[in-house]
Amino acid sequence: MLFLCYPKCSTCRKAKAWLEANGLAYELRDIQLEKPSAAELEGWQQQSGLPLRRFFNTSGLQYRSLGLKDRLPQMGEAEQIALLASDEMLVKRPLLIGEDFVLLGFNEEEWTQRLLTEDRPK
Repeated sequence: MLFLCYPKCSTCRKAKAWLEANGLAYELRDIQLEKPSAAELEGWQQQSGLPLRRFFNTSGLQYRSLGLKDRLPQMGEAEQIALLASDEMLVKRPLLIGEDFVLLGFNEEEWTQRLLTEDRPK
């Protein structure tokens, strides 16, 4: 699994601690040092089946300062992906990418269901 995080983010630190406490192996990638490319973001969005807007860090300062709440609905997907790829702080984090899933943000219940339960979707 690929774990993209921002080390100063408390939610990312909680997610990392959860992965380690549950003995789950992952490849760590600091989103500031190696931001996601447009191709990666497009692939993850397709793999997740989620709307592209879910990939935006809506609580971030950058999102608010750019007025994206009002601007995103008028933007095409290619423009949104290019914007996400241009500034790693716009990307929702942490991101956990597996062979058959993409998890955005840290929700312990969702992560437990996806990663630890016997009947988890494949």
